[in-house]
Formats: sequence, C-alpha cells, structure tokens
Amino acid sequence: MADGSLDSEAFSRLMGDLRPSLHRYCARMVGSAFDGEDVVQDALAKAAAAYPGAGAIERPDRWLFRIAHNTALDALRHRKRHAVLGADDDLGDVTDLAAETDVRVAATASLAVLLRLPVAQRSCVALVDVLGHSLDETAELLDFTLAATKAALHRGRVRLKDLAEAPEEAPPRLDPAERERLRAYADRFNARDFDALRALLSEDVRLDLTNRTRLDGRKDVSVYFTRYDATAGWRFEPGLAEGRPALLVSDPADPTAAVRYVVLLDWRDGEIAAIRDFLYAPYVMESLAVERG
Repeated sequence: MADGSLDSEAFSRLMGDLRPSLHRYCARMVGSAFDGEDVVQDALAKAAAAYPGAGAIERPDRWLFRIAHNTALDALRHRKRHAVLGADDDLGDVTDLAAETDVRVAATASLAVLLRLPVAQRSCVALVDVLGHSLDETAELLDFTLAATKAALHRGRVRLKDLAEAPEEAPPRLDPAERERLRAYADRFNARDFDALRALLSEDVRLDLTNRTRLDGRKDVSVYFTRYDATAGWRFEPGLAEGRPALLVSDPADPTAAVRYVVLLDWRDGEIAAIRDFLYAPYVMESLAVERG
C-alpha cells in the first residue's frame, strides 16, 4: 500500500471518483474538452504505473492532481502554447481578491477564453473558481507561494472579466457536405440499421469507447454496434462539438432533448477510420460546447 491506507483497488476507485474533476481541470488548462480527456487518460496511466513504487503519499488525491497538472503542461509544451510560469516577484500580493471582479465570470468562462490566460493564471482560476480548492491547497499543488497564488488568481479574474465584455465571435457552421454525411450515419443508427453502419467501417478502423475500452479492426469494432442494438434509447443527430463535426446523442424519452454525450467520426476514402464515443464519459459534457447542426 503506497500510502499505508489505500490498496490497489481503493486507489483505482479513487482515480475513477476523481476523473470528472481531473477532466474539468485539464480541459480548462488545454482549452478543449476532448484534449482534456486525452490528458486525463495519460495522467491516470502515469499514476497507475507510479503508485506501487511511490512510497508514502499523504494525500493521494492531491498527488493525482499534481500529475494531471504536469501532464497538462507537457501537452501545452508539445503544442508550443506553453507560457512560462511567472516568478513570485512578478506576482505581487493581492489582499482583496473578490472586490474588483465577479468570481462567477471565472467559473463560467468558456474553454477558449480560459486558454487566453497565462498558464499560472489559468491554473489558479481553474483550481479555485471552478473546482473550489482553497488558496492554500492551490499554492501547495502548484508549488507557488501563497502571495503568487493570490496574485495569479486576481489577475486571471480581472482578465476574464475584460474578455467576457468583448464582442462574441460568430459561431462556427457545419459544412453542408459534412452535415449530409453525419445525417446519413444518424438516420441509419436511428433506424437501427447497424449492418449498413458496419459496412462503412474500414478494415483497420479504431474505436475509443472513452473511459471503457479501445478496439482495433473491423471484426472487433463491429461488436460496438451489436451492443448498441441490444439497448433502447439513444437518438443521433448531426451537430458541432467544439466547432468540429460530431454526432450529438440524446434520449428520445427526454422531453428536453438534452445532449447527453457525443460521438466523433474520422473518415478516410468514404469509410469510417475511427470512432470516439463518449457514452461512458458523461462528465465531458460539462466542459463541451455543442451546437445542433
């Protein structure tokens, strides 16, 4: 037991319990609900590998957040969008954080807007205003002084308020040809014509049933439709998720027709090359901007 109290099963449960919160944080760090899920998967894989030999861990939850934070920074560096964390002497002490701006602006800001903040400010806003961590917890997790944490949080809130008052950009539109391709897929799915959908799979198709399993090849991925055929409910329709073509999934029995999750398709030469289905990762919707097409 790496911390004297959590065995491997308990630690696995902790990772599952924290996964939605880790996603909320990572999505805001990298500016994408989809990329945030990739970061979470990578971070949890690192944590699972490191935990048995990690020695005593006083707070496994904070340890997981630290790994997720560092993994998000690695992703930003890889994308060449990494901003250098400010030194403490660049971030003067701020004693009254709430007086000059509305905390709710920070808590409800879009991922695209948050991505416009420097990394230190974004980290503090996400941890304090979105996830509810205390200033002391945030400073410890980020390895900042308390003064630097207060200053980064203050500046991030002020900047977000300025950005919130700027004119909104026109929403993206779904390309007509892509809409028709998604509509054809959705119509076949809604008619339960899964044989027709199987026929669209490429030989080397990849399936990522996020937070559940991954499969490769037409034979194995075909089971994906078999399992959908055994369930009732789900209705597919074309739309946009973070500005990219997606299938929006709702429950026909729900009078609000709320989008419960999304499915992404990659095409190659008229065949489906990859499917990414978020049925088992509903927490992604909390951070995901969707628009019906």
